[in-house]
Amino acid sequence: MQEKTKQLKFNTSIQEEEIKYFTAFSFLYCDTFFKAKLLEYFNYSAKMAFLADEKDLEGFSLHYDITVPRSFISKRNKLNVDKCFEKAFQDKNIKIVTYNDENYPQFLKHIPDFPLALFYKGNLENIDYNYSLAVVGSRRASTDAQNGLYKILSNFKNSNITIVSGLAYGIDATAHKASLDNNIKTLGVIGSGLDFYYPAQNKYLYDKIVSENGAIISEYPTGTEPIARNFPMRNRIVVGMTKGTLVAEAQMKSGAMISGNLALEYNKELMCIPGNILNPNTQGIYHLIKQGAGIVSTSEDILNIMGWENKCKLSKNDENEKIGELNDTQKAIINEIALEAKSFDEIINNIELDTPSLMVNLTELELLGFIKQVNNRYYKL
Repeated sequence: MQEKTKQLKFNTSIQEEEIKYFTAFSFLYCDTFFKAKLLEYFNYSAKMAFLADEKDLEGFSLHYDITVPRSFISKRNKLNVDKCFEKAFQDKNIKIVTYNDENYPQFLKHIPDFPLALFYKGNLENIDYNYSLAVVGSRRASTDAQNGLYKILSNFKNSNITIVSGLAYGIDATAHKASLDNNIKTLGVIGSGLDFYYPAQNKYLYDKIVSENGAIISEYPTGTEPIARNFPMRNRIVVGMTKGTLVAEAQMKSGAMISGNLALEYNKELMCIPGNILNPNTQGIYHLIKQGAGIVSTSEDILNIMGWENKCKLSKNDENEKIGELNDTQKAIINEIALEAKSFDEIINNIELDTPSLMVNLTELELLGFIKQVNNRYYKL
C-alpha cells in the first residue's frame, strides 16, 4: 500500500511538470505545424520537445523533412518555464487541457497543426464530440440569416448536441445565444488570451457561457491580444474539434469561407444555409454548395446529413399548435406575410379587412411573438 502511494505521487509530479512545458510552448510563438510535429517526434512529451538540443532537432528535421524555424532555439531560451506557468494561471478560474488529457477534443488530434494545449474557463467535461457542430458565418449577417439560424438551432433544445463557434458578432453570437436560450451546450473559441473580452459587446455571452456549463477556449495564454492573424488560426480549432460545420452567410473572402474550406480539407461534414442570391454574403454559400456542401433549411436536415436521426431528439415544435389557436383573421395575416414582409396597406388590400380590425390583430400577433414591425412600415414573421 505504501509503495502505491509513492508511485501515485511520482506520476502526479511528472504530470505537473509536463503541464508547465505545455504552458511554456503556448508562449512560444512559432509555426503551429512545427510545434505539433515536434511533440509527435518526442512521443508527446512536452518537456522533451521543449528542451530538445541541436542534435535532437537535426534528427527531427531529417525525419520529417521539416526545417526548424531559425528563431526557435533563441526564443525558447529566453522563456522561463516557471514564470510562463505563473503568468498563464494568475486567474485561478483558468484551466488547461493538454494533448495527453482525456478531455482534449479527440477530433482535434487529427488535424495537422493541432494545438498542443487549450486554456479554458468553464467546463469541458461530459461533452460528446461525436455530436458537436461548428457554426460559422458573417459578422455582418442579415436579420433573416440570424433568425433562420436561431430557429434551426432552437429545435435542438435539451439535446446532447454541442454548438461550437467563435464568439464574434453576427452568426457566432446568434449560435451561442440560441444555445444558451435552449439548454444546449456551447463552446466559444477565441483568438486571444482568456483575459480579453473581444468583441467587448459579447462580454455577456462570454460570462453566460462560462456560468452555464459551457466553456470559453483559447490556445493563447493570458496577455495575448486579439490581433488579426490569430483569428484564422482560431478557425482551425472551431472546425477541427467538431464533427461537422454549418455555414450561415459568407462572402467569398471571409473567415467563414476559410472555415468552410477547412471543413472540406479535414474531411468533415459541411452544410450551408441558403439565402437571398442578391445578398453578397451568400456568394460563398453557393460556392460551397457547388463543391458538395449539404443544404440546410431545417433542423432535420442537420440530423440527416450528420447521421444523428435516431440518436438526437428534437424538441417538440409547438409553433403549429400555437398557430392553431389563432383566429381566422390572424391566420390569414400570417399566411399573407409568410414569404416576405408587407406594408399595412398591402395586407389590408389583399385580405379585405377594415383598418381597426387589422390594427388590433397585428398588435395581438406582435405581442404573441409571431410577427414584428420593421422600418415602422413593414410586417414580417
